[in-house]
Formats: sequence, structure tokens, C-alpha cells
Amino acid sequence: MNKRKDELKQIVNEAIANQEVPHVKLNKIGPDDVDVDKLTKPSKETRQEYWGKGLTYFAIGLIIVLVVSIIGFIGAHGLSTFFVDHVNVFHFLTSTDWDPGDGKNHVGAAAMIVTSFAVTLLAALVATPFAIAVALFMTEYTSKKGANFLQSVMELLVGIPSVVYGFLGLTIIVPAIRTIFGGTGFGILAATLVLFVMVLPTITSLTVDALKAIPKHFRQASAALGATHWQTIYKVVLPVATPRILTAVIFGMARAFGEALAVQMVIGNAVLMPQNLISPSATLTSQLTSQMGNTVMGTLPNNALWSLALLLLIMSLVFNFLVRLVGKKGQK
Repeated sequence: MNKRKDELKQIVNEAIANQEVPHVKLNKIGPDDVDVDKLTKPSKETRQEYWGKGLTYFAIGLIIVLVVSIIGFIGAHGLSTFFVDHVNVFHFLTSTDWDPGDGKNHVGAAAMIVTSFAVTLLAALVATPFAIAVALFMTEYTSKKGANFLQSVMELLVGIPSVVYGFLGLTIIVPAIRTIFGGTGFGILAATLVLFVMVLPTITSLTVDALKAIPKHFRQASAALGATHWQTIYKVVLPVATPRILTAVIFGMARAFGEALAVQMVIGNAVLMPQNLISPSATLTSQLTSQMGNTVMGTLPNNALWSLALLLLIMSLVFNFLVRLVGKKGQK
């Protein structure tokens, strides 16, 4: 180590002694004034960079550990239904008989799976046209002030708690459905209308970003060819933005599929295969939130609920995979 420092000092001394162009800072420095130890030690900026990298890697590692722990915890408890309680996987996915307290032959989640997908798809189908229309108005027709106002409204809708949406659905939508269509008013239709309002801001905001990302020269080229404003939107803007709009819809569906409290308040929480849109039913999330506190850890009813949670986790991963798949196709 000392030999390397001596070699470094010799090189620096020769460089100072042989400089042809006098330097302002080196003008008064002689060969013996060089502090080699200071040159070889890390500077303050270097130490700050090491600390920054260390904190960044620590945060990344912590996130990875948390994600793996969550997946492992839910997976271990959810798979106990099949490996410990010996429930048949096919029976679990296809049977509509849900009463885990009566034994392993009564653990069927088909009704909740069908209801969850029905509510999610219907909410997305209803919300998507409205979201695209609002996004087009914000980006193509209204002024900047109008767009900012609508953006504020969307942000306000996002900030409203789920329990408020559920309470509004319980006090307004359910009685309205009961009056118009009869029955109890609880069911898929009520849950769809509530989720429609909840996912609308998500789909709208992402669609606005998709429309804004389209280069201006696309619109200019279309106008130069004689196309009207609407023809430009219909023939150029929407086709180019379609992959990102599909990504927005998938995000909205993921939001709807995982919603629990608001859906629980308006869907009826009856684990029955839905006969129509106004018959009481239950989703995976509504059953989880309503029954998890009524079971004992390690029992079949508790493990069955963890299996529902595992299904939700798998669906979340599927939605993320679809988003990446659509995004890659959009880039091509």
C-alpha cells in the first residue's frame, strides 16, 4: 500500500514539475505539497453516492421481501384447503355449494367466481364508453381550464372512500332498483352501478394520458389531407391510442375485481349462482370481508377463505400480465 502511494506521489510530482501551461490553482504548489492520502481517500460526494446506492438497494430488497412474503403467506394458507383438508380443486372451482362448516364436500366457490367476473366485466363495459367520451372532450374539444376542472372532478371521485360509495349505493341505487324492477334491489346490477362510478376516474385518467401521448403531427397530417376533426379522432387518434386505452380498461377491471366494502354493501352477500342482475349474490371479496372475522385460524372454513384470497391474488397477477402484454403490443 505504501509503495503504491509513493508511486502515485511520484507521478503527481512529475506532472506538477513538468506542466507547460501554468495553472492558477497549481501555480503556487510545489512537488512536496501534494497530499497523497487525501487523493486516495473517498471524497464526501463519493460517500454520499455510496449511501444513496445503499439505501436504494435496501428499499428494493425490502419491497421484494414484502412481496414474496405476502405471496408465500397467502399461498401457504390458501393451499392448505387442498393439501391439509383434502378438498378437490376441481370441486372447489366448479361447485356452487358453499358451506365449509359442513365439511370438505361443501366448499364450492363457482358462484362467487362467476359473480366477481360478471360484476367486473359489466362495470368495465359501462364505464369504458363514458371514460373515452370524457377523455376525448378533455383532450380534443374543451379549453385548458375546462380540462383542468374535469381533472379536478376525477381526482375528487378517486379520493372518496369506498364506504361512501357503498352507502350511497345502499341508500339510493338499491331502493331505485327495488322500485323499478322489483325484488330486494340487491344484486349484480347495484354492484355494477357502484363500481361504474368507482372505476370511471381510473379509466378516464389513463385514457387522457394515452390521448395526450399521441404526437401532434399525426393530427396535423390528417388535417392536411382534408379530414374533419371527428374523422381525425375516429380514424387516427383512437386507433393509435387503442393499446393504451385497453391498458386503462384492464387497470379499471383490476380495481373493480378487488373492491370489497362497497360491493359488499349492495350485492346482498348470498352465496348463490346469480339468476339475473337483480338477485342477491356474493363476490370473492364480499365473502372474505363478511366472513373472515367469524372463523377460527387453521380450520376448514378459515382455510377456504384463504383460498378465495389466493384466487384474488392470482387474478391480480393475471391482470398485471395482461397489462404488460397489451403494452408490449402497443409498442410494436
